[in-house]
Amino acid sequence: MMERPQFDGMTRQQATMAAYDEGLRKYMLKVYNYMALALVMTGLTAFGVSQSPAMMQAIYGTPLQWVVMLAPLGFVFFLSAKIHSMKPATAQMVFWVYAVLMGISLSYIFMVYTGASVARVFFITAGSFAGLSLYGYTTKRNLGPLGAALGMVLIGLVIAMVVNIFVASSVMHLIISLVGVVVFAGLTAYDTQQIKLSYSEAMSAEDGERMAIFGALRLYLDFINLFIMLLQLLGNRE
Repeated sequence: MMERPQFDGMTRQQATMAAYDEGLRKYMLKVYNYMALALVMTGLTAFGVSQSPAMMQAIYGTPLQWVVMLAPLGFVFFLSAKIHSMKPATAQMVFWVYAVLMGISLSYIFMVYTGASVARVFFITAGSFAGLSLYGYTTKRNLGPLGAALGMVLIGLVIAMVVNIFVASSVMHLIISLVGVVVFAGLTAYDTQQIKLSYSEAMSAEDGERMAIFGALRLYLDFINLFIMLLQLLGNRE
């Protein structure tokens, strides 16, 4: 009687790994698609609002500017705290509203910087983000300690930004921008790795959808902040 082939177990293991890799690929693609769509919504909103003098006057010529500036921050905290209990459709809606609000709050960049420099810095950011995210996805190095260190630096950076609102120091502004580029570059790689590690075949469809939206939010924030910091360094003012 013929013996059972010894490579059946390996074949099953390979099949399992292939299924896992395919599921992970679809999950990450969903994350990137959500993020990309949010960026498109933000960009179109920012440009559209900037082209309306009436809207710019209504926003930045009145106390409404504080609502526009603080509303996106409130949405981030709300979505981060509630996303695990939200229905996926609700989480999506909140994410899209957040992207539009962010676009309104960023409309000023088209008034401060030339359109050519905004476009140039955007493509620089996109290229940098792609490389950093690819590194975070493929590296075998544990980026956890890096993420923890960058989180602490980020807190100090936020404090420095608040202080500089009142001090208005050009030197501090430059330092904040330089440190900000390093921080959000590192966070892009770290967050990508964490999003990859968050994937599990055992997740339900709804949990997977919620996790993908939350992952898209993390990468979206990294991209937007990296873009702003680079724009402050490289942008040409009107």
